[in-house]
Amino acid sequence: MLVLPQLIHPTAIVHPDAQVHPTVQVGAYAVIGAKVKIGADSIISAHVVIDGCTVIGDRNQIFPGAAIGLEPQDLKYDGSTSQVIIGNDNRIREYVTINRATGGGEATVIGNSNLLMAYVHVAHNCIIGNHVVITNSVALAGHVVIESSARIGGIVGIHQFTHIGKLAMVGGMSRIDRDVPPYMLIEGNPSRVRVINRIGMERAGFSPETLKLMETAHRILYRQGLTLADAIAKLENLTDDAHVQHLRTFLQASLGDGRRGPIPGRK
Repeated sequence: MLVLPQLIHPTAIVHPDAQVHPTVQVGAYAVIGAKVKIGADSIISAHVVIDGCTVIGDRNQIFPGAAIGLEPQDLKYDGSTSQVIIGNDNRIREYVTINRATGGGEATVIGNSNLLMAYVHVAHNCIIGNHVVITNSVALAGHVVIESSARIGGIVGIHQFTHIGKLAMVGGMSRIDRDVPPYMLIEGNPSRVRVINRIGMERAGFSPETLKLMETAHRILYRQGLTLADAIAKLENLTDDAHVQHLRTFLQASLGDGRRGPIPGRK
């Protein structure tokens, strides 16, 4: 283990077998376990606990009280070796908990440039893409998948095995018990698709032409009284725009075995 002593607080406990890059800063009373690997220029604040087979990339900042890589909260867990894998440039705020996966050889995965605000819980086997923002006190149950650039409002509960699509926006205090279609704004309890996430798509650089196509897709799906199967078929012939087709394929997959089906539109 190559470390610079001046970057590690004297009260921190770093296992001698941990692989900590020499540029990593470790705060007071932090604990880093034997099987942990942390990349360059990361900051591990006071009272952080990182354990298990946890791999953390470069330039991550982990704020006080976070607990990463501990055993999953799953009664099926039998002690098998599983992982947490975290990419680069993430900000993991105070008291976030990220559990490792349940099955041997499996992983809980977080990509790059994400912001997980205070008290977020990421359960076993979750997969989070890139540039995702998850606001305070959001709880992800096991096996949740969040595609890149999604936004999750505060105090939201997300059911296990749920998928949340690219550039979706979930309003605060919503109950998410089914899949959230990409590019849509979802809100409520029970949650419903309200409108397209126009602001999010504009910030992502979507052209006016694509925005119009997404509005048309929204009308087909939620305003024309079609069955979901018929609406999906209609989207296939609407355009070859990659974003519209991603919406279509997401909805098709949501109807497949092992998925929970998509959240409907409001009546």
